Parts: sequence; C-alpha cells; structure tokens
Amino acid sequence: MKIIVTGGAGFIGSNFVIHMVKKYPEHEIVNLDLLTYAGNLENLTEVEKAPNYKFIRGDIADRKFVFDLFEQEKPDIIVNFAAESHVDRSITDPESFVRTNVMGTTTLLDACKEYGIKRFHQVSTDEVYGDLPLDRPDLFFTEETPLHTSSPYSSSKASADLFVMAYHRTFGIPVTISRCSNNYGPYQFPEKLIPLIISRALADEELPVYGTGENVRDWLHVSDHCVAIDLILEKGRVGEVYNIGGHNERTNLEVVKTILKALDKPESLIRFVKDRPGHDRRYAIDPTKMETELGWKPQYVFDTGMKQTIQWYLDNKEWWEHIVNGEYTKYFEKMYGERL
Repeated sequence: MKIIVTGGAGFIGSNFVIHMVKKYPEHEIVNLDLLTYAGNLENLTEVEKAPNYKFIRGDIADRKFVFDLFEQEKPDIIVNFAAESHVDRSITDPESFVRTNVMGTTTLLDACKEYGIKRFHQVSTDEVYGDLPLDRPDLFFTEETPLHTSSPYSSSKASADLFVMAYHRTFGIPVTISRCSNNYGPYQFPEKLIPLIISRALADEELPVYGTGENVRDWLHVSDHCVAIDLILEKGRVGEVYNIGGHNERTNLEVVKTILKALDKPESLIRFVKDRPGHDRRYAIDPTKMETELGWKPQYVFDTGMKQTIQWYLDNKEWWEHIVNGEYTKYFEKMYGERL
C-alpha cells in the first residue's frame, strides 16, 4: 500500500506521517510538502531514514507536477493535510488560501479521477461550521450542522469539502472527510496559541490575548487526531464526514493561565489586545459518530495533554528556537541539496 500524505511537514501532518511510518512498516509513506513557512522537515528527523518513508517537495496546486507524481508513484491512498491554516493570515491574504486550500484540493481530486485511488481523505476543520454562542454549553457541532463560515480560512476549507463531496457524487471518487477541533501537541508552529504563549512566557515577554480571552475552543491532542484519521482510513464509510473532538473545552484565557502556572510565570505578562475581525466565539464538537461507528475515544484529557506538551517544548527548545530565528528553513538544503 502506498500512501501520499500532503502537507506532511506541517504540525498535524508530520505527527501523522510519524504515526503511519512506525505503525505500518509494510506501507510506503510518501510525504509531499511544498515547505512553505510552516513546513519543517526537522519535525521528521526520527523517521527520515526509515525504509518505508520518502519525502517529495512539491505544490499540490501545480497540475503538471501532481499528475506526473501520480503517474510515477501510483498511490493507493491520499491524505490531504496540505493547507494554509492560520486565520489571521487569511484575513490579510485570502488569495493564497484559495489557491492552496481550494485549487490544490481540486487538482488532487482531478489526479485521483484520472489515475484512480482506493481512498481520498480530506482533513478539514470544525471552523467550517462557524461558531456557537457562549451561553449555550448544550450545543455542539455534529456532522449535520450546516456550514456557516466566518473567515477566509474557514471559507476556503468549506469550499474544499464541498468539492470533495461533489467529486464523490459526480465521479464516484471514494472519499472521506474529517473535521477536527483545535489541535495541540509536539511540533506545532509557534504562531499558534499554545506554542506562542509557551515561547513568549519563557522569554518573559508580553502575552497577547484577543479581546477578553473568553472565546472557547475544544482542544484535541494531535496524537488522538492521528489515531482517528488512521481509523477512518481503515473503517470509515466512503462518502461520510466524521467529526473529531477532544471533549476539552477551555477559554483562551484559561489556556494561557494554565501555561503560566506550569511555567511558574506571573499573570501580569498577559496583555489583552484588540480582537480580530469575525472572531468565532465557541467551538465544540460532538464526536459520537467516531465513537459509535469506529470505536474511537480520545486518550488525552486536557490537563495531562498540556503537561506533556509544555514539557515537550521545554525539552525541545532548539526546535522552536530554530523556527523563531529562521534556521529551520535551511534543513531542506542540508538534507536534500546534494540530491537535487
């Protein structure tokens, strides 16, 4: 079995690649990544020499490249993590999100239509559902919740989801979609909330928190997410959407204070800043379908997962310091420059 994982040098993608390479030595795992700013090959040092792992640099929106790749590799399964994913960046540059998240996805689907595959899995987000009111803790996103996007990022992901389902219905491509809540864990790019707060708190720098910090997110450990996608590939029903959530709702301010307490840093570092436009209030996923159909349950509760995550960032300062000073971008040349 040959599996192409797009975006496999990003945060969630690299964790998934490591999971699959280690669990399935009989499968060939091909990591396809363009290595834009958030793609980091240093995430994959523990598997880069594995005999069932291969890295290819390329752009999923480059039609000729993608079709040539399919012709050469003849993949059985595509797992599409490749995406622009930072909401703030989507507000300042929506076009790049359309190119990667929409056009890149449809290019992959066209290649699947041309060459055939056993499964195309689209990694999506709960943000396609919009948000929930803060005063209704009884409400959750289900797979039947209408799409109601708030940002250019979530709009691009919702559009990609619709194309995936359209290609399934029109062309019979065997697809599945997963929509996850906010991920956390090792190798998360330091622009995202948890690693940003950890790195800045360690440096005793001010910690920017949007608005009043009351926005609620459902936090999912990246390892639980990887196991869930693995299960969907194995047991998921073609043409179905599966929500993946951690049952770990916290306000942004609670998350920040949890990190400060663990690092023994003062709350006086917190600085409330002007809220971003269209900031979603609350995300909360009902993962009943994953649990009842596929037997999945998250293994991490927030408190233990956060302790592990904070410790990982303490133990791997060199990794995120490389990102902060830009050194991580040189790793590709170091590892692959002589092969080009």
